[in-house]
Amino acid sequence: MSTEQNIALVRRFVQEVMNKGDLAAMDEFFPVDVVDHTPEVPNLPPGREGAKILFAAYRAAFPDYHVAIDDILAEGDKVVWRWTLTGTNQGSMMGMPATGKQVKVEGIDIFRIADGKIVERWASFDQLGMMQQLGAVPAPG
Repeated sequence: MSTEQNIALVRRFVQEVMNKGDLAAMDEFFPVDVVDHTPEVPNLPPGREGAKILFAAYRAAFPDYHVAIDDILAEGDKVVWRWTLTGTNQGSMMGMPATGKQVKVEGIDIFRIADGKIVERWASFDQLGMMQQLGAVPAPG
């Protein structure tokens, strides 16, 4: 696939899976054995099954969440995209009860694309800032 096609794939993934919450569409974007190098939640099963559990947990905790792509770049088989997530915490998350608070979180993902699918993921986002916005961790000062 060309870099333009890879970028289009990531944009479709963000729209369909992340913003619309269509977890069944993950089968179109991730192979069964997708590798996620991001230890967001320990003890998830590997592959697409673990990814579905992770995205379902975020959707349950923030049912109105929306991800905006702030920047997106591609070279070879990799797509790097910087994003901003906004949403309201209306469900429990990692054992914490819902707070009703809104969050704005920034992050960066790197996807490796092969045969029209996202086969590897690396991600980093402001988990501390999110927890501070939710009141789970005190803000500095």
